[in-house]
Amino acid sequence: MASTTTMGTMTGQNAQLLPTLRRLFTQVLTRSNASKALGIYIICLIIKYRNTAYGARPRPDLKGPRGVPLLGNLINILRRSRSQNYQFQTKNHEEKYGSYYSVSLPGIGRIINISDPDMIDHVLRTNFWAYEKGDHLRNTLEPLVGQGIFGADGELASNIFNVRSFRTYTSDVFCREAQLVIDYLSTAADTDKVVDLQSIFYLFTLDSFGEIAFGQAFGCLKDPEQPVEFAEAFDRLNQTMSERVISPIWKLKDWWTGHGDVVRKDTQTVHEFAYNVIKKRRQEPPTERRHKDLMQLFMDATDEHGQPLSDEMLKDELINMILAGRDTTAQALSWMFYLMHRSGASSEIVSQLVEETESVLNGGLPTYESTKQQKYAEACFYEALRLYPSVPQNVKVCVQDDVLPHGPRIYKGENVGWCSWAMGRLESLWGPDAKEYKPERWLSGEKPSSSKFVSFHLGPRTCLGQQFATIEAITIMSMLFQKFSFELVEPDKEPAYIPALTLPMDNGLPVRIKRRTD
Repeated sequence: MASTTTMGTMTGQNAQLLPTLRRLFTQVLTRSNASKALGIYIICLIIKYRNTAYGARPRPDLKGPRGVPLLGNLINILRRSRSQNYQFQTKNHEEKYGSYYSVSLPGIGRIINISDPDMIDHVLRTNFWAYEKGDHLRNTLEPLVGQGIFGADGELASNIFNVRSFRTYTSDVFCREAQLVIDYLSTAADTDKVVDLQSIFYLFTLDSFGEIAFGQAFGCLKDPEQPVEFAEAFDRLNQTMSERVISPIWKLKDWWTGHGDVVRKDTQTVHEFAYNVIKKRRQEPPTERRHKDLMQLFMDATDEHGQPLSDEMLKDELINMILAGRDTTAQALSWMFYLMHRSGASSEIVSQLVEETESVLNGGLPTYESTKQQKYAEACFYEALRLYPSVPQNVKVCVQDDVLPHGPRIYKGENVGWCSWAMGRLESLWGPDAKEYKPERWLSGEKPSSSKFVSFHLGPRTCLGQQFATIEAITIMSMLFQKFSFELVEPDKEPAYIPALTLPMDNGLPVRIKRRTD
């Protein structure tokens, strides 16, 4: 009974207290007081994030360009010319901050940029499982690469690259497609026509990789002047997705400009092409396949539940393969031809390359075996990749607290990035001639470590197609230099690049073609 009385008394007191609290709350939260409370909150945020983007852990222990409250380094990045991004990173490493420095961006967080090979090795190999691509990268790139598992299933895909019959088959395809390039350039040489060499290399690698990867050449080189709808949509998506990676307001921008409609149309074009390839393959009798290509390898594979890969998964794999097999080699070839023929380039480079080609091939066609003998051609290709890597920068998200070798602590959720373009130009890594194009540096002593020359990545995600790309490049190099000499239209001007997932030249590589007379 006493307990019941007590509870009744407390209930009565609470009933009287509630109206009183409501009155006090109403009096305190007047418009003026609410404004003051909001102002105090904003001031607290500005103090906490005084030179850091909102949401990024303040790191006064790290060097780096000073940011502004709440926005971090966003304004500086947006002001910078898009074709100066990698130069900016080079200067930061070389002249200002050394082997690591930090920036922060709203919606992305803190990025700790590194250039020390030991740190690179730690992130990509030694402590590989502590770093992932992260949700931001996956979500922004989804229209182009989807949820592809190409990187995760490296062991599966590597089987096809190590089959000797496949290597012979690829050599035949490369030679056949390169001959179509020669036919087109022969006409250009006879008419003194200016040719965009980067565009031609794109057509060559797209046709070659299409036939090798999924048994379907695009027919680009039959009429190089005719645009390829898939390739144009693919290129636009590549550039758009790259811009999204560093823009926290890309959704707002797409809505405001209407660019989102272009992305959706291009995505549909690329996806429809991939689904048509898959549909055609499923309808094709297995007996008609003479070679077990990459697409068939994935179609024969199963997922973690033992089930065949769905059409959607195969679509993602197909697009991933095209991105890896078409763009990167074409761009590397373009930068190599620029480096060989720009003003100030040593004429001995082309002379030595031609001499090696004639010595090894003796007028014949390249083969898998002959490309392995052309060490100078390989050195020319790798030296171009050192200065103009096909994947110029990369980033990973830390998923557990870590400490880099003789470097900073990395907290869970922070990003670690590295710029291969900058690393290839650092005198601290390559010596006082770091910015010079010198193929002979690959022929003396041991080759640089994979953590110093990161163009083919490192660790579990090392590029499976390294040999594939090298053989493809040497094949077309050899066949072109057997027939032609090249002259840049603007030899004194370094081509501007487009900041994308890869490293395309902004306006191509215009050249004039001459038939060799020696």
